[in-house]
Amino acid sequence: MLGTPRLLAWCEAVTCAAVEPALERGQTSVGAQVTLEHRAASPVGAHVHVSASVAGTEGRRVVFVVRATHEDGSEVATGEITRAVVDAERFLARLG
Repeated sequence: MLGTPRLLAWCEAVTCAAVEPALERGQTSVGAQVTLEHRAASPVGAHVHVSASVAGTEGRRVVFVVRATHEDGSEVATGEITRAVVDAERFLARLG
């Protein structure tokens, strides 16, 4: 079965890929908020399509609507992920 942590990782990955073209040199994005409802089971080997679309921006935050579906279009999960655009070097310096 597809576990919720793996599904969440896929959703995060598509939001990272979606925001990447808008980042300036030296910027990255970090997850700031996640709401995900895992609605249906997916057996091992099932193909799951995960998509993200921008629902809005709030300053340096980008809010995405995420959706996961089976090949037949049935819904696996829906939710929202907010990513914050940050200066990578400054962000990493605060962690060390």
